[in-house]
Amino acid sequence: MRNLSIKSNIYFSPEIHQALRQRASNNRTSLSAQVNEAVGNLLRDDVDDLAAFEQRASEPEINLKSLRANLKRHRKL
Repeated sequence: MRNLSIKSNIYFSPEIHQALRQRASNNRTSLSAQVNEAVGNLLRDDVDDLAAFEQRASEPEINLKSLRANLKRHRKL
C-alpha cells in the first residue's frame, strides 16, 4: 500500500526553521518527517493522558484544604 500524505503549509520562525533544517540534515531525514514525528508524539501523549483520566475517574475527590492537612499530618509538607 502506498504511503499517502496530505500537503499543508506550516509557518515557523526563522530560528526554528533553521534548527529543523540543520537537524534534518544531521539525521538524514526530512523536515516533514520531523514534524510528523513531533505531532505524533503530542497526540500519543494526549491519548495516554485521557486513558489515565478515565482510569482515575471513579476515585474520590479531595479538596485542597484536606490534601494539605493530610500532607502535613504525614510530614510531607
